[in-house]
Amino acid sequence: MTLLAVDVGNSQTVLATFDGPRRAGSWRVTTSRRATADELLMLWRGLLRDTEVTGVAVCSAVPALLPALRQLMDRLEVPSVLIGPGVRTGVPLHVDNPREVGADRVVTALAAHELFGRRPDGRGRPVVVVDFGTSTNVDAVGPEGQFLGGALAPGVEVSLDALASRAAQLRSVELTVPAHAIGKNTVAALQSGVVLGFAGLVDGLVARIAAELVAQFGVAPLVVATGGLAPLVAESCRSIAEHEPDLTVHGLRLAFERQQAR
Repeated sequence: MTLLAVDVGNSQTVLATFDGPRRAGSWRVTTSRRATADELLMLWRGLLRDTEVTGVAVCSAVPALLPALRQLMDRLEVPSVLIGPGVRTGVPLHVDNPREVGADRVVTALAAHELFGRRPDGRGRPVVVVDFGTSTNVDAVGPEGQFLGGALAPGVEVSLDALASRAAQLRSVELTVPAHAIGKNTVAALQSGVVLGFAGLVDGLVARIAAELVAQFGVAPLVVATGGLAPLVAESCRSIAEHEPDLTVHGLRLAFERQQAR
């Protein structure tokens, strides 16, 4: 059996196939906000080639694509689920308005708890997930897998693009980890400010969130990085202990399995 998990993000879409819990293949493509159901189907088939898919799980952070995704999934001849409000994932949402929480954050929390939310003695522990994407999400997951909320900040690329467009003498540069915090030229100074600056932002938010989790649960959280830009920033963060690049698609797999078990 092969499950196709599709995480439609604001900038990129991640597709992954699973053979049971094992990820068999993965692709990362640019998200097209105006894609039709036919165009999405052609893209998926082109990537999958001869792979026989027996189930599909999807989440989308792009509301404009939801109608096309629903049309596509209605045409599929295999079990499928589009994660969104009203779809049970087994993740308790301890927030003011659960419908405001993006489906990607919910399934990412599910995967974080299942993959990292256990201490060596088997007891649960809180997890902090840092998702480096179009936005930088720092989310807290309780020791029983409950989503507790978090912090949302601009993404690395969004911030760099905004700076380049608003400052006449600054420009977009290659995003890479600088050798030194003190930049000796404009490019190095921008790289320091963006990459190391975001590492400091993440460490600061994680420290505050971790302190609140310790006060509530009496145990320090494990901090996990994920998302397309994680390899760029995570190594410069002092607070991150684990890196799972595709935590969201693992969460989609788990959500699909729970739906099928009902």
